[in-house]
Amino acid sequence: MGPARPRAGERERGLDVTGIELFEAMVAQLRHKVPATEIPVVVGDMATATAPGVGDYALVALVWNTLSNLRTQDEQVACFANAARHLRPGGRFVIELWVPPIQRLAPGEHAVPMTVSAEHVVIDTYDLLTQSCASHHYHHDPDGTVRSGVGHFRYAWPSECDLMARLAGLEPEARWADWDRTPFTATSPSHVSVWRKT
Repeated sequence: MGPARPRAGERERGLDVTGIELFEAMVAQLRHKVPATEIPVVVGDMATATAPGVGDYALVALVWNTLSNLRTQDEQVACFANAARHLRPGGRFVIELWVPPIQRLAPGEHAVPMTVSAEHVVIDTYDLLTQSCASHHYHHDPDGTVRSGVGHFRYAWPSECDLMARLAGLEPEARWADWDRTPFTATSPSHVSVWRKT
């Protein structure tokens, strides 16, 4: 929970920021840079955790595809409800989320190459029934070794996000393709969406 985009340093602009983070190790990394007195963090699940001042936030934000880390629709619905619970009337919920490139799948196929270079290959695999996705990463190191890893996600369409927002008592306010407010189109690879608590 916090401001919509950390790139410009919201706390340096005088805004109060509170975070929710699932892993204590990530909070420990933050503490190397910023003390708890400047950015308090609640350790917990973003779909259920409660931050201090619940019900009085002007803004709740999930950036960098964070919503996709919740791997079921029920968890994503709960996250929207939790965001709305933290907002005061008129507060905004903002997400930055990718749009899956399903149109790049050949009929009957379930894998799409996302990045292909000499150093890094990423292949995403999709289950169209559950909307689950796995990103398979292969890194070719200078010494000739190859490292691999996989991340698991659940994609949600912009219209599905609108429905989850409506269920949480949020109304749509804006949607762009990126933070520069480029118009969102049918071919946009991502979206920044804003809903307002009524």
